[in-house]
Amino acid sequence: MEYYAGLDVSEEATSVCVLDGLGDVAEEMKVASTPASLAAALAPFGDALAVIGLEAGALTPWLARELKAQALPVVVIETRRMKAYAKASPVKTDRRDARMIAQALRARLYRAVHVKDEVAHRQRLMLTARATLLSQARQLQVKIRGDLKPFGIRLGQVGSGGFAGRVKERLAARGDLMALVAPMLSMRAALLEQVRTYERAIKRHAASDAVCRRLMTVPGVGSITAFAFKATVHQPERFARSADVPAAFGLVPRIDQSGEYEHIGSISKTGDTMMRSLLFEAANALLTRTRKSFALKRWGLKVARRRGMNRARVAVARRLAIILHRMWVDGSDFRFMPQERPASTST
Repeated sequence: MEYYAGLDVSEEATSVCVLDGLGDVAEEMKVASTPASLAAALAPFGDALAVIGLEAGALTPWLARELKAQALPVVVIETRRMKAYAKASPVKTDRRDARMIAQALRARLYRAVHVKDEVAHRQRLMLTARATLLSQARQLQVKIRGDLKPFGIRLGQVGSGGFAGRVKERLAARGDLMALVAPMLSMRAALLEQVRTYERAIKRHAASDAVCRRLMTVPGVGSITAFAFKATVHQPERFARSADVPAAFGLVPRIDQSGEYEHIGSISKTGDTMMRSLLFEAANALLTRTRKSFALKRWGLKVARRRGMNRARVAVARRLAIILHRMWVDGSDFRFMPQERPASTST
């Protein structure tokens, strides 16, 4: 008889439920959230285990990789679908969640998600660390602006590079305020320096990687976007069609359809937020910074004239996701028209 094991993973302990082929509980237990403990708990079922399922979460990649290394049939389950399935139960406990995961496995009411290897997670760590530090630096900048307004000091429009200089200029005669703001300026400068450290490392990795170099032949796509795309997609073959890639980044519209009624809304914004943001920035660079005219840019500008610039950026970002994937699969560079040449961009 086959068995189905559902794992509800918490920080310290994991609830395990094993169902047999008839849906009866064969075993329920709670063990430490380590690969060794989980493997030992499931060992009595041996080759009769048809599948072991756990929801996507912070510890999931590590546990899934280690259990697969021990030749265990592990799948990682999409969280949104399991949450919808769990709504059928008015009571929520770790034990019941583990049982529902096992039931979903037995009934095949789940969708398996891709688990990246450790290299891809290290690359993602570089990208998310940079994004976090940059966000904190921007928050400090906003706070300084707001803190100075009650004193009648307005900084006006100024770029990130000239912000500290503008603050010092406006507070030249207010040493009391400068003493209060200086620590925040120092912290902001330290954060931006660490951001630049990550960016230099990312650029080195992108320059040494053949796939990233190929992706950077697309106008608007710089080292950070190319490096992030490679780390996020990880294995291009996991997408059956290049047209499926935008949905993974939340770049496809929501559709609400029932009977005669159908409403197509804004983009779903599901999936990877950082990659969606980088593609949006690359689309903006392609539309506004590239000097030469080429098919994708012309199409995007037509959309902008018809629907507005914001929708054009989203539409171009969607096409960029498709193009980048197809280039990766084909091993080809971005193709311009014969009379056109690539323009230099640095998004």
